[in-house]
Amino acid sequence: MTKGWPEMGTGFEINQAQRDRRKLSRRRLVQIASAGTSLLAVMALASMNQLYLIFPGFWMVLILAVFLQPYVDSKKLFHGSMYLLVAATFLNQSVISINLGVFSLFMYRLVLIAASVLFIIHITKERNLFRYWDQVHVKGSLLFLLFWLGYGTVSLIWAKSIIEGLKYLFLLGSGILFIFLAVFTFTKISRLYLFYGIWMIMTFGLLILGLVNHFWQVQLPSSTLYGASEYKLGYPTAVFFNQNDFAAFLTISFCFYLAAAKNSKGVWIKTSAILLAVLSVYIVFLTESRASLLAMMAALAVYLFILLPAVLKKAAILAGSAITIAGTVAFAGSLMMEPMVDSTSSNAVRVNLLRNTLHYVLDTFGFGVGAGNLPFYLEHEPVYETDSVIEVHNWLAELLGNFGLFIFLGYIAMYAILFFSLYTLHKQEKRHKMLLEAGMVAMAAFLVASISPSSVSNLFFHWVFLGFVMAVVSVFKSKKQEKENFY
Repeated sequence: MTKGWPEMGTGFEINQAQRDRRKLSRRRLVQIASAGTSLLAVMALASMNQLYLIFPGFWMVLILAVFLQPYVDSKKLFHGSMYLLVAATFLNQSVISINLGVFSLFMYRLVLIAASVLFIIHITKERNLFRYWDQVHVKGSLLFLLFWLGYGTVSLIWAKSIIEGLKYLFLLGSGILFIFLAVFTFTKISRLYLFYGIWMIMTFGLLILGLVNHFWQVQLPSSTLYGASEYKLGYPTAVFFNQNDFAAFLTISFCFYLAAAKNSKGVWIKTSAILLAVLSVYIVFLTESRASLLAMMAALAVYLFILLPAVLKKAAILAGSAITIAGTVAFAGSLMMEPMVDSTSSNAVRVNLLRNTLHYVLDTFGFGVGAGNLPFYLEHEPVYETDSVIEVHNWLAELLGNFGLFIFLGYIAMYAILFFSLYTLHKQEKRHKMLLEAGMVAMAAFLVASISPSSVSNLFFHWVFLGFVMAVVSVFKSKKQEKENFY
């Protein structure tokens, strides 16, 4: 018995030593965090260039990660970074923006890089990349996105501006990267609801900022209206470059609030969601974005269609098809008409932008002018007068002009498949209809609203929303498969 006492004492001393080391590590962690925060605060107060702020900030984060690594699970750390990434989307470039010449670094991109690194560390440590891929039920859509990126890279061969092509591919690659990470992360309904909640809460903050823009005529430096004429300062832009981008974003949020109002059981949640939906419409009205207002009406029409009885849906489909065909014929006719007398009017410029795009597509035998090169062609080789406007202001036309028919039709097919997957799942699902309805209605609304922004490739919320839709489809298909296997 006496021989056992020293061993017990030694074990106790070892455990005590481990506890002491952990306390010391935590103490050092707090000291480093405090010192790093103080350093950043002093540098900020000294009005130092933001380019210099990133280096001590990155160093502090790196040290924190090293000290936290023994205490935090790599999977949880990755998931936490993804929620932070979703929230960072709504900050745009308003917090920090560092111009590095070819591209800029800001909060969203920094967190995206961090999340990607954490994901690589996690799958390397656990060796479970194939398990992540196996649980995905939108493989076709993800493979199309990779094909799109590959096609865009190949298109640089015939692109006239390699620099513009590389910039565009960087934006495209960043968006696709987020979608992959989102589908790999948000694999449970509870995680999707948290994603959904972050979107609605952050939108509330942007709505308040939009009211500040309008009533106090204060714009953030990230807005193109910053320092503009007094009559322009009242347009709500929040953290976006202009009012059209903000309006396009609010069309999605409007649909999220509608779905929350319809499906929530709590009275205060219903009331809050309705009020925020109305506020979204009001802010879009202040932006004077006609396309976004039309998108909200389209969202209401689609929502009404979803709720209609099966008998009335057939009549609604016939009526909707007739209206769509008539509108398409009328629109195609306007493109074939001779240029308007006033070629500098807004409507004339938009029509001529589309005419130019169609000319470039035909001239390249349907392959497109190359990634990111459509503005280059509109600036240097315009066939129709565009009054110096070099962005096509239409997302589908942007895809068609840059990447040609293959990617254009592929994107439409992917979008349609995702939409009808949500619709089919909605008919089969008895619970969690909020997520499915929000995704469906917002997809329809955004397709209309996307004709308003000058370009959609640099709108990060578009990629985040597409990641949300794909994650919803993947999770509900997985849930359906599990139910079928069970029975």
